[in-house]
Amino acid sequence: MKKNYLIFILLVIANFAFAQTTNSNTVNEINLIDLLKTGGWAMWPLGLFSFFMITLIAQNTFSLRAKKLLREDFMPKLIDLLIQKKCKTALIFCKKNPCLFTNSLGSGLEKCISSSHNLDIQRMKESIEEATLAQSAVLTKSIDYLSIIGASAPMLGLLGTVSGMIKAFQTMGTTGMGKPELLAANIGEALITTATGLIIAIPAMFFFFYYKKSFHKTLVTLGRNIGFLIEALEKGEQPISFLDIEEIEKMDGE
Repeated sequence: MKKNYLIFILLVIANFAFAQTTNSNTVNEINLIDLLKTGGWAMWPLGLFSFFMITLIAQNTFSLRAKKLLREDFMPKLIDLLIQKKCKTALIFCKKNPCLFTNSLGSGLEKCISSSHNLDIQRMKESIEEATLAQSAVLTKSIDYLSIIGASAPMLGLLGTVSGMIKAFQTMGTTGMGKPELLAANIGEALITTATGLIIAIPAMFFFFYYKKSFHKTLVTLGRNIGFLIEALEKGEQPISFLDIEEIEKMDGE
């Protein structure tokens, strides 16, 4: 819930900052159409960048939730199945409940079933690692797009700035300083595209690093949970992390 509130607040701030660029120094307020006209051709691809960025943020917010990817509520059932060496039943359960966690584990369980019931933990770990890397490449693709937007938007805004300044000097060369309104329009194009590019790039880069860090944390938790399951399969007993304090106290040793 706190994560959703943070994202909402940042989007509001970004929207407010973008709205500030629509205010002119005159009494009249520039609407969106006037802003696009003033900014010139660069505002159209920048507008597409902003729409794409918001779409990616919304998509990542729902598709990269740790609760959805890890499904830690499956852990007790899978631990019980693997303690009993019921790899086939566990694999069927993973196939019926696909997510990052079950897909990775299921890939390892397939090796257990296909190895003539000879338990090869190392082969199982390698298969799980390969499956996790393959899924991570797909899931992080939308995160990488945010990085592309964050790097490209300022460059595109700068290109619009250069274009506006060239027009300004051309205006000065043909009409002189007798028509300052024409010169002001060209300078306005240059400044607006730069500001818009930065306004798009700042939240894009923030969310890129935010989702990247969050997904890395999810992968760490995934590795830990799968480690517990492999331990249950290998030793045939409940992992210590899932034991109650009373059960730990009954164990031998100090």
